[in-house]
Parts: sequence; structure tokens; C-alpha cells
Amino acid sequence: MTSPRIHHITRYIDWLARERGLHFDPTTTEGYDALWRWSVTDLRAFWGSIWDHFGMQSPTPYSTVLEAEVMPGARWFVGAQVNYAQHLFSHADAAHAAGHPAIVFQNEAMRGLGARGEMQQIAWPELRRQVASLAATLQALGVQRGDRVGAFMPNIPQTIVAFLACASLGAIWSVCSPDMGPVAVLDRFRQIEPKVLIAVDGYTYGGVAHDRLAVLRGLLDELPSVHHVLLLKYQNEAADVAALAGPRRAVHDFAAACAADVPFAPVWLPFDHPLWVVYSSGTTGLPKPIVHGHGGVMIEALKAGALHNDVGPSALGGDRYHWYSATGWIMWNSQVGALLGGTTICVYDGNPGGAIKAPDLNTLWRFAADAGVTFFGAGAAFYANCLKAGIEPAKVADLSRLRAIGSTGSPLSVDSYQWVYDQMPKVDGHPIWLTPISGGTDFAGAFVAGLPTLPTVIGEMQCRCLGAAVHAWDEQGRDLIDEVGELVCAKPMPSMPLYFWGDADGKRYRDSYFDMYPGVWRHGDWIRITPRGGAIIYGRSDATINRHGIRMGTAELYRAVEALPEVLDSLVVDLEYLGRESYMPLFVVLRDGLVLDATLTKQLKDAIKTALSARHVPNEIFQVEAVPRTLSGKKMELPVKKLLMGTPAEQVFKLDAMANAGCVAWFVAFAQRRADA
Repeated sequence: MTSPRIHHITRYIDWLARERGLHFDPTTTEGYDALWRWSVTDLRAFWGSIWDHFGMQSPTPYSTVLEAEVMPGARWFVGAQVNYAQHLFSHADAAHAAGHPAIVFQNEAMRGLGARGEMQQIAWPELRRQVASLAATLQALGVQRGDRVGAFMPNIPQTIVAFLACASLGAIWSVCSPDMGPVAVLDRFRQIEPKVLIAVDGYTYGGVAHDRLAVLRGLLDELPSVHHVLLLKYQNEAADVAALAGPRRAVHDFAAACAADVPFAPVWLPFDHPLWVVYSSGTTGLPKPIVHGHGGVMIEALKAGALHNDVGPSALGGDRYHWYSATGWIMWNSQVGALLGGTTICVYDGNPGGAIKAPDLNTLWRFAADAGVTFFGAGAAFYANCLKAGIEPAKVADLSRLRAIGSTGSPLSVDSYQWVYDQMPKVDGHPIWLTPISGGTDFAGAFVAGLPTLPTVIGEMQCRCLGAAVHAWDEQGRDLIDEVGELVCAKPMPSMPLYFWGDADGKRYRDSYFDMYPGVWRHGDWIRITPRGGAIIYGRSDATINRHGIRMGTAELYRAVEALPEVLDSLVVDLEYLGRESYMPLFVVLRDGLVLDATLTKQLKDAIKTALSARHVPNEIFQVEAVPRTLSGKKMELPVKKLLMGTPAEQVFKLDAMANAGCVAWFVAFAQRRADA
């Protein structure tokens, strides 16, 4: 007879009582509220307890947990030295001795259509050996602390090896998914000027092979900072890669770079040493190149993974954690972060809906069964698609080990909640634990999430995260309960950005999050805090596109569309709202005499797909006479979005502050037609 599971939050609460003399009860909403309020009131005590509880190590003591309680500019664990890769492998020997692999992996080719297929397992010592070997290779190529290493890689173990090798050296990592268009990749990598690029020759998705060597050649031609390319022949072992080399650029075999057996020797780094650059796009300009630090990312990942997601090694045989993600989404970083707690991660590369010619939305569920997944996560759109397709996973896969379902990327609809409860197996006679979370690329963490000891309410996320001073505020900065307001974080968190790359005076960073409420982080989401302490996210409060969980700036789409000679102007909005399916219309102004026909519509969609990704192709495209603009010439994306979400026109358009108020009538009529449909 197996012992009942002891949740990680329970272990932490017991530790607080024993080591700090603090007593909380996380099994009731009142008890958790007291714990949360302590965590956001006494930041030094809370984050210091996380450091101690999770055994973070430093060869030098820190002088203070938090130097100044300010945003931006808070400095955490001043004087401490850490390394993401060093901490990650501190669990390796114990996890390996207990029989738990580091990574379980499968891709489309391994799986085969409708078949169980082979499964690759990578042991902790083998992962460490490969990381050490690749780190030695990078060092031999001249990569030093602070150098940037770019990656054009899919969601495969080799990408994880490459990231950890960079982290161990103190190099700064940045990755783009190989399905991204060249414009989107260059918009990111040009800003950080990588010295080395790690890339694949191609990838397979939905049963279709995509050769990316030509795209890779084009990228390298535009990235003169790259002196070395490490190429993984993932798609074609016989691929001719000679053309990738250049007068000042050498090409190396990735597999050979990981083949040596050398000591693993990560370097100690300041707590706030840059770990990676990730990208979160706004409504204007290039994607924001956000720099996060080793220590901040580590301590947030340990807190969120164990205390909120309840994953980590256990007496029950160890958790197996899967979150379906592309490398360009912060959830890829989050999945890798589960390794910090000694958790086995289960990685799948390919289309979650099966092959294009043989759709199968049970693909991921079968993978979860075969890999023994205990925590399964995906974007909210995945569950909505399963619901619409009438998928019944338990009829085709043994999901008996599954105990938790995670969702993020966009609000999860009430219908999707119910589908999960109806289709997933019971756990100890109770409905499976469904734990939607909401956070962001911007701070590499979660603001609201779940807790295994709290009751669940359909349509709500269970709680505000520990250490995250999240509130709903009105425009005057007043706290709201049971009313929709701006999601703000009123206190600093360790994982908040160090800075934006190239933003020397910090202006772009301040303007991105502190424009409305000085000194308080405004995240750009609508949120309602319920009287129970739960939270409901209502979608973006700004005009950023959040297409199926992947954020993309409107400016990037405009560059792709307006490059066509037929297009004079354009405007796009993403009408994601409270779990409804994302609807993204694109409005275009064409040259005189042109009409938006099927041919031009296809051209526009193809341009977006090529430059950005298939995820960002709009649902519909409409021809308009003009795009609403302010007197200063700014496109009025947010007013149009609010109008189409039901706000009266007189509340969102100030006609006397517009350059072309006459065009508003068309959008008002369009909004009315949508409302009447």
C-alpha cells in the first residue's frame, strides 16, 4: 500500500514552522491568504526562506536578500554567486541512483503515425557529460563570459544541452524556433549580435519535412557577428553544409562537439549575471530583448515548480513533467527549469495534432501515457481544440499516472475546464487537479497559479503566487476586488528583467511596464481578483498580439504586410477574451484602384506566414479606406480593440485628437455587425 502524497507546499509549511517559527495553513483560502500576504509584505524573509529551503548554494555569503525594495532596479542576494547549470546538476547523482532519467524524448519520426514508437531516455550523468563536452568546445571556440550564443533550434534534447553548456560558462543564451520566419529571427538576433549560432538543418512538423538550410544561409549573411556555426543534422544526415561557411565563419558538427568526456566545471557567477535573452514584443518597434539573471530565474523556477506546480522528486517514484512548447515560448524555458528541482522532463517535438494528412489530437495524450507523464501542460488552445474535436484521451491512452493538468498562454474557457474534468482520470477518487497559470515572458514566471491544497473553482485560477504582489487596479491605482482591472505587481520579484539589451538608459524598460503606475509593474492583462482569493484573466489590456500563447508585436506583422507594394497601411488586433477562441482581424488600406480579392488575400497571409509564423496569420482580412490614427500619427490599435470587444465608440475614440476621424464610422459599423452576428 502506497503512502499518500505529501505535497511540496506542505513540506515547505512544515519547514517554515520548524526553522522560522511561522505557522500557516495552506489548505483553506483564509490560511493561504495569510501566507501570501506574509510573502509579499516581508520580501526579505520570504525569498530568504526559498533560498534556504531549496538549498541554493554560494561560495560567498550574500550581504542582504534585497538591497532596496524598488522597481525597476531592485538588487537581490547581493554578494552571492550562483550558476544555473551547477544547481541543476546538484540533483543528478541522487536522481540517477533512484532510477529517474533527466529527459524522456520523442519526436514525430520516432513515434510513427498512430504507433507507440521508440522513446529516448537521457540519464542525468549522460546529460551532464554532453553539457560538459559542448561547454569545452564553446570555450575552445573563444566563447567567454558575457558572450551571446544564438540558437535556431527546435524542442529537442540537444537544445537543452546547448543552453546548459552556455549557462555553465556564463555565456548568454538566446533561442528562436526554426519555424520562425527570417524577419522575426533577424529582428531578435541582430540586436544581441551572437558570436556563435547553434542550428539545425531542418525539422519535421505534421508529417512534413522543412529544410531550413537556405533560411539559415540567409540569416548568417545578415549576422556578421557570428564567427562559428554548430550545426546539428537533425533532418538530413547527408545535408551539404559547405555553403554555410564564410571567410570569417567556420562550421562545426554539433554531435562531435558533444562527444568528449571531460570534467564538468561550471563557473560561479554573480546572482544577477545574465542567463538568457528572451523576447516579448510590444505594439511598436523591434521585439523587446529581455535579459534575466541566473539567480532570479533559478529561485522563481524552484518556487513555482515545487510550491505551486507540486513537481519534484518524491517517495512515489519521481515526477515526470511535460509542457508542450516550441522553443520560442517561455514555457520551453519553464519546462527546462523543472530540471532544477530534479524532476524528469518529458519532451515532444512535433505537431500535437498529428500529421497534416492524418490529424490525430490524441498524439500528445499517447505520448504522455508512453512517457509516464504525471504533470501534463499545454496552451489553452490545445484543450479547446480537443474539446471541439470530441477527443476522449482515456479511450486510447493509459493516463493512470497523470495527476495534474496545467494550462497557460491564454484564458482557459469554462467549457475546457469541464472537458478536462470529464475526460481525465480521477485521482484518489477525486477530479484531476487542473491548474491554469498566468505569467509572462517578461519576468520568466507566474503571477497567478494553482496550489494542490486549495479548492478549485471552474473558470478561476486558484491563487496569487507566493512572492507576487498581484492586484487589480483601476486607472487611479485603487485596489479592486471582484472587479476587472489592470494586472499590476506592486513589489519587486527576483526574476524581473535585469534590463533590455541595448537599452542603455533603461527608458524602454521603464516605458514598457512602469508607464501607467510609476514604480509599479503593469503587466498588460485584465484581471479580476475574486472574493475567494482566486483570479480570472480576461486577456490583454494593450494591443499586443497573444496568438495561441505566443506573444508577437503588431509592429512585426506590419513590417511583413506593408512590405507588399499593394498595401499602404494596416492595422491588426487580437480579440482574445475570457477563454473564447482567439479572433484576429487584419485591416488593410490598398493603393487606389485595387480591390482585396482572393489572390491578394493569399499573398498577405503567405507574407505573414513566411516572415513570422503560421500562428500569426489573421482569421480574416478586410479592406478599409483608412486606419484610425492620432494627431501624432500613431495607429489606434487599443481603441479599435476595445470597440470590437463591446466598449461604446464615444468612450474609446476622442475624435478631436484624431488625424482622420472620418474613418471611425466604418469600424463602428463593423463592430455592430459582429455584435449582431
